Amino acid sequence: MTIVAVNAQAPISSGEIPTTDPRRTTDVDQKQQQVVDFLEQNQLDALLLQSPENIAWFTTGADLTRSGSRDSCAAVFITQDARLIACSNVDANQIFDRALPGLGFQIKTRPWYEPLSQLVTDLCKGRKVASDSGIEQTRNVSEELKSMRFPFSELESVRMRDLGKLVAHAVEATARRVEHGLTEQEIAGSLSHRLLKHGVLPKRLQVMVDGQSIRYRHWSYGEDRLERYCVISAVGSQHGLYASATRTVSLGKPPSSFIKSHHLALLMQATGMYFSQPDWALFDTWNRVKRIYEKYHCADEWQHADQADIMGYLPEETSILMNSEFKFSPGMAACWHPSVGPAMTGDTILIEQDQTILITPMGQWPAAKIMVKEHQIALPDILILPD
Repeated sequence: MTIVAVNAQAPISSGEIPTTDPRRTTDVDQKQQQVVDFLEQNQLDALLLQSPENIAWFTTGADLTRSGSRDSCAAVFITQDARLIACSNVDANQIFDRALPGLGFQIKTRPWYEPLSQLVTDLCKGRKVASDSGIEQTRNVSEELKSMRFPFSELESVRMRDLGKLVAHAVEATARRVEHGLTEQEIAGSLSHRLLKHGVLPKRLQVMVDGQSIRYRHWSYGEDRLERYCVISAVGSQHGLYASATRTVSLGKPPSSFIKSHHLALLMQATGMYFSQPDWALFDTWNRVKRIYEKYHCADEWQHADQADIMGYLPEETSILMNSEFKFSPGMAACWHPSVGPAMTGDTILIEQDQTILITPMGQWPAAKIMVKEHQIALPDILILPD
């Protein structure tokens, strides 16, 4: 087994060679140093990464999974003076040329018919190794790695903002073009197309027509046809990061009961967003939201569905739980997605030291102005189309 430079059998033209973003090179170098410091502090020789979220974090955006699979087809092995990719000969060219061009990675390969686990075993042999899985008697440091994924670097923050805009735009463009009689799955197909067109992977799509979510809060989409109103939500991924947005559209004026439910959900969302402040524990923020549910006489609604998530290299890095002591910090993203009856709202925010930024902003969309502690927050209202 040797370290090899990978050469494709067919020559690549200059127009096909991806250019390397110098910001990404710097970001990977900084993460390498972060890992080296961790290895030194814990008297370890190497770190083995196999989960997609940790690989995406360390490589600043590489997706080493095969289409349709959640598992990585490669492993990342990091020592104090090197970063290596362990993979089969089938995947080596694509990884080296496309996923990690010019980022200082070396590649170790085995034939496709030999298990990747054997290559991983060989790399770990005779070394004190930590990993994100605990395999091969390595030290499981998955929790420590989760904390390393925050705060976002400068490049990751820029990418989160770009991703949020793309997800919100796709949801809103889809909503503006719904028609009477379309099925939920037809609307979801249109949404998926718009996301993929801009390089965003649809990770979770929800299309809920005419109160579908009253009974099924985690409904995705089905064969039901749109008659009056529709809630459309998407979680999209790009460069390994995740963002989410939800919008509501109605053909003609929706029922007054639905309008009331929507505005109550917006109030919960605005409260959660406003109190997602640095150094606040999740349960402190949640208690503020819970009190609003109680104040507006819908105290049982929060029990029907989860309310929010911390987002990053996973769509749910951690959930907002009643007794969670996890703290918000600058360089962290959160998605508040409360629901009240048939209504569901949701947007992604980026928490900074002195402000909270809505990274799934409204385009050509009606806004509702919500007051929280004398602070006005504009959130997406119901878009009403001609019946």
